[in-house]
Amino acid sequence: MKVLGLSAVDQTRLLRICILGLISIVAIGSRLYSVLRFESVIHEFDPWFNYRTTKYLVHHGFEKFWNWFDESAWYPLGRVVGGTLYPGIMVTSAAIYNALHALNIPVDIRNVCVFLAPGFSALTAIATYQLGKEVKNETAGLLAAAFMGVAPGYISRSVAGSYDNEGIAIFLLVLTFWLWLRAVRVGSAMSAAVCALSYFYMVSAWGGYVFIINLIPLHVCVLLAMGRFSNRLYVAYSTFYALGTLASMQIPFVGFQPTFTSEHMAALGAFGLIQVVAAAYYVRARVTAVQFRTFVACAAVLVAALLACVLVVLSMRGAVAPWTGRFYSLWDTAYAKVHIPIIASVSEHQPTAWPNFFFDLNVLIWLFPAGIYFSFRELSDNHVFLILYSVFAAYFAGVMVRLILTLTPIVCVLAGVAVANVFEAYLSHSPGPGVAQVPRAAIMGALLFLLCSFQWHSSWITSTAYSSPS
Repeated sequence: MKVLGLSAVDQTRLLRICILGLISIVAIGSRLYSVLRFESVIHEFDPWFNYRTTKYLVHHGFEKFWNWFDESAWYPLGRVVGGTLYPGIMVTSAAIYNALHALNIPVDIRNVCVFLAPGFSALTAIATYQLGKEVKNETAGLLAAAFMGVAPGYISRSVAGSYDNEGIAIFLLVLTFWLWLRAVRVGSAMSAAVCALSYFYMVSAWGGYVFIINLIPLHVCVLLAMGRFSNRLYVAYSTFYALGTLASMQIPFVGFQPTFTSEHMAALGAFGLIQVVAAAYYVRARVTAVQFRTFVACAAVLVAALLACVLVVLSMRGAVAPWTGRFYSLWDTAYAKVHIPIIASVSEHQPTAWPNFFFDLNVLIWLFPAGIYFSFRELSDNHVFLILYSVFAAYFAGVMVRLILTLTPIVCVLAGVAVANVFEAYLSHSPGPGVAQVPRAAIMGALLFLLCSFQWHSSWITSTAYSSPS
C-alpha cells in the first residue's frame, strides 16, 4: 500500500531517516542538562584553555594562532601554542562561527564552544548507524545509533560545556573505522583516500589517533595470517597508510613522529608486510609450485633478518623512540607509579573499578558478549575487525578509566548486532532451526523493558553525574 505516493522501499527509507533524525534530537537534548541547570558555561580546566585558544583564533586569524607564543601559559616559561596542541577542535569551532556569521546569524563564540560536543553527538550517532549497517544491516545500524546517542560512557565527555578534544574525536574515530571497512569492502583507492582524510582530521583533534593507526594495521596483519589477502585489502591499506601518514605529519604537534616513534612502527611494518605478500602473490602466478616454495622460504629468511638488523641498528642509534610513559602504563599498570608519578596521580588514568562498566554501559555490557558471539559465527573481514576492536578496547578500558570512552562505540555496535539478530530470529515469519519456541510477545516485552531501563538509566546518570560544571 502506497503512503504519500511512495513505494514500500521509499517508505522504509523515509522511516529510517525519520528515526535517525529522532535519535539525533535525543542525543543532543540529553546533553543539555548542564545548560538548563547552570546556564551556558564552559566546564573544568582543559575546556577553558581550549575556549581561550579558540577565542584567540577567531579574533586574530589562523596564521597568528599557529605562531602564537602564550606568555601566561606554563608561567614563567610560556608556551608555543600552535606546536603543542591538537588544533582540530579550535579550528572546527572557528569554522562554524565564521560560517554562521557569513549567514548573518549572530552567535557568540562561547555558545559555539558550549554546544559543539552535543552537536557532534548527533553526527556520532549517524556515523555509528553507518558502521552498524556496514557490519550487519540497517536494523543493527539504527539500534547501534540509538545506543550511542544516550550511552553514558560517551555522554560523560560530550555534555554541553565540556569543550574538550573528545567532543569531536569520538565522531571521527567511528567515522574513520566505518570508512576503513567500506574501503576494504569496495577496494577503492578513492574510498581509502577519504578514510585517510578522516584520519587526518582525527589526528588534528586528539592523541587517541594512535589507537586507530595501530588497530587498522593489526586488522590487516590478522587478515593476512588468515589467508585473506586480496587486491581490495592491498589497495585500501596502501592508499590509507601513504596518504594518512603524510597528512598526519602536517600537524606540528605530531610532525615526524610517524617515521620514528614506537607507536607508529606497527603501521609501517604492516605496510611493508603487505607489499611482500602482494609480491609473493604476483610471483606465484608466474612460477611453478616448487619454485614458489623455494622463493617464499628464501624471501622470508632474508626479509626477517633484514628487518631485525634494521630495527636493532635504529634502536641502538636512538632513531626509533621508545613508547611514551602514558602508553607504557597501558601495558604495565605499575610503570607510571614507579617512573612517572604525575601520570599516575591523574584520576582518569586510574584502573577501572568493575562497577564503572555497569555505570557507563548498563545493559549494553550484557549484550556486548552476545554481539561478539554473532561476530565469531559469521567471521567476515568486518567481523574480524569488530572482534579485534572489542578485545583491545575492553582491555584498555580496564587499565585506564577514561578509555571507557573508546570502548563505548564498539559496545553499542555489537549490542545493536545482538539485538538485530534476536529480531531476525523471533520476528521473521518462519523462525530458523535452533530458535527456542518462546512467545514473540514475551521476547519483545523483555527487550522493550531492557531498552527502556537503559534509556532511564542513561538520562538519570547524565542529569546527576555528568552535568555539573565542576
